[in-house]
Amino acid sequence: MASSQIKKDLQFWKFSLYGFLKNLQFFDPFLVLFFREMGISFFQIGVLYSVRELATNITEIPTGIVADTLGRRTAMICAFLSYIISFIIFYLFPGFSFYAIAMIAFALGESFRSGTHKAMIMEYLKRNGMAEQKVEYYGHTRGWSQKGSALSALIAALLVFFSGSYRVVFLWSIVPYVAAMGLILTYPKELDFSCDNDEECADRRSRGRVEMMKQTVTDFFSMFRDPMVRQALLNSSLFDASFKTVKDYVQPILKGLALTLPLFASLKGNQRVALISGIVYMVLYLLTSMASSRSGRFHNRFSQKYGGLNATFLCSVGAMLMVGIFLLFGLKVAAIIVFIFYYLLENVRRPASLGLLSDRIKNSVMATGLSGESQLKTILVAIFSPLFGLTADRLGIGYAMLFLGLISGLAYPALRFGKVDRRSA
Repeated sequence: MASSQIKKDLQFWKFSLYGFLKNLQFFDPFLVLFFREMGISFFQIGVLYSVRELATNITEIPTGIVADTLGRRTAMICAFLSYIISFIIFYLFPGFSFYAIAMIAFALGESFRSGTHKAMIMEYLKRNGMAEQKVEYYGHTRGWSQKGSALSALIAALLVFFSGSYRVVFLWSIVPYVAAMGLILTYPKELDFSCDNDEECADRRSRGRVEMMKQTVTDFFSMFRDPMVRQALLNSSLFDASFKTVKDYVQPILKGLALTLPLFASLKGNQRVALISGIVYMVLYLLTSMASSRSGRFHNRFSQKYGGLNATFLCSVGAMLMVGIFLLFGLKVAAIIVFIFYYLLENVRRPASLGLLSDRIKNSVMATGLSGESQLKTILVAIFSPLFGLTADRLGIGYAMLFLGLISGLAYPALRFGKVDRRSA
């Protein structure tokens, strides 16, 4: 089905600017290298990732309920304040224990944010009669997020190049997040809440806060009775959890490549790593920006409604296995190229996953429901991360990639979308 022209009004550009600012995470291309510079092992890195994911898991549903009950803009402001606190701790207080506290603060930001902004986009599309464009619309706004990541990689590389340390990136990450808070305050008030029909909206307005919260909790748990919702949540969560577990491990591969290539030989080690990593990440995010923007076109090419989701899941399994094999044979350039392909898969797939979930989840609990998906993902990342890190410490990143690729491959038959899913959509 051909997509109609997307309405690029003021709110479209606000959504896009939000994604652009949110992804100015200057620490992102160097997070694993920062931890390694501070003497943290791969296993400890995995533990820190698990701390972040478990903290996110604990607070995910309550913060989603807050967003659906007290207002999504309030939840978003809380998210950015939590992120900023995390950045300050990372910058000022070195050490594993302090990093764990910083991860918890970051997790609180993630749980307030996850699902909330997506729910605002879905509510805006519904109010403006554009709900059928959700995959294309979200893909375009996500494309701007990836443009932000591309610029972020370049700025981060310059910050590390001139400072000689990875730590400074946390301090500068505060600036765009302050700007993002200001942007959220300009969003229309009607995006704070959603209802499935006019009668429900009137009913919700007549209730007190406690009554609204009780109803939100009831609606949330009732959605799990739908087997299609459960399958969609598990499929999306496993794909994203696998990606989130491994995505940062391209950094030590890049570092090893940067130190062996006869490029910028006159520069210090960190400066060479910063330049090469910055260039690779900038190109990577420009490519993922294009992938996100073309997500709707990609998925519309499949005759089966969820054929694109099946194809990208299988390709992700192949990507993890190929990276592992290439690393075992010392083919770092080939491994990095496949890693880039894996990033493209994530960004061409995510808008369609969100579209599927928004079809299955009631509007009145959209933020809570999408937070539920994020919660499942955090459980899986919390399990995968220390196991991946321990395997990387003992056997190398190559074997760790093979391990996770096999897990995803074995799970695919149970999570595959069949023809019946199209008829019931």
